[in-house]
Amino acid sequence: MNTDVMFSSVTDQWSTPQDFFDGLNEEFHFTLDPCADEQNHKCVRFFTKEQDGLAQSWDGEQVFCNPPYGREIAEWVRKASKAHVLVVMLLPARTDTKWFHDFIYQKHEVRFVRGRLKFGGQKNSAPFPSMVVIFRGMKNDDDAV
Repeated sequence: MNTDVMFSSVTDQWSTPQDFFDGLNEEFHFTLDPCADEQNHKCVRFFTKEQDGLAQSWDGEQVFCNPPYGREIAEWVRKASKAHVLVVMLLPARTDTKWFHDFIYQKHEVRFVRGRLKFGGQKNSAPFPSMVVIFRGMKNDDDAV
């Protein structure tokens, strides 16, 4: 298996497999994809890297987020954990990380994905397991992001 690209920093944006997204969308009815581009967006409303979905408001949306898997992943997870709206994130199942324990573990619903996903139309599966985390929205306005 050629994993050179997935282990490299060539890109940190990987397109979610369409059939995988469709199953989640049927359940959650997404309206916003804050980590996308013109080719890989999953919702009609989306933010590109240049528009910086972290800096944008997600208010009033049903959010699907497959964030960049690089160093700033913790910031995406933090924003989702403090959002006042439903946010469903597709993440690498890195249960040993600080961001997992600080923002997800025993706080939000986690669904581990069976097998390995094939991102971005790749022939080979990702070299890591994935999880879907469902953040159902904060109730306290003091915690808004």
